[in-house]
Amino acid sequence: MLALAKKRGIKPEAVAMDAWYSSLDNLKSIRSHGWVWVTTLRKNRIVTRNIQLNKLDISEEGTLIHLRGYGWVTVFKFIAKNGRINYLVTNKDNPTREYVKSIMDARWSVEVYHREVKQNCGIERCQARTSRVQRNHIFSQFLRGLNNINAVYLKK
Repeated sequence: MLALAKKRGIKPEAVAMDAWYSSLDNLKSIRSHGWVWVTTLRKNRIVTRNIQLNKLDISEEGTLIHLRGYGWVTVFKFIAKNGRINYLVTNKDNPTREYVKSIMDARWSVEVYHREVKQNCGIERCQARTSRVQRNHIFSQFLRGLNNINAVYLKK
């Protein structure tokens, strides 16, 4: 998918992903395209000097660490309202905390959009095999969703 995006001339500000996709192969692939990435890492990820990420003292402005098997990256520690700790990491040179947060906020809005489309439009229930029929199904479900939204507004 990354190679296809590059071939189509897409130049993202950053490739954002959650920890599930933060394998070394994926990070190196994104870097090979010359792109910046921002991701979350699990607290037990091995980094600088064979230390787990959650054992490091991470400054508010971010801390430069060596990600084993990859190279130097910057990590930020974010604490959510519920007390959960997220470690956000990027390969961008001299990133700011606000930059990393804005990229991950944008990623989260895309996650919410896809969840809503699946739950409210039913696009995951398509049993078609060909790409043409799948595209038609997705389009028709979007139209159905728009009609439902318009019906709600017309009733008011």
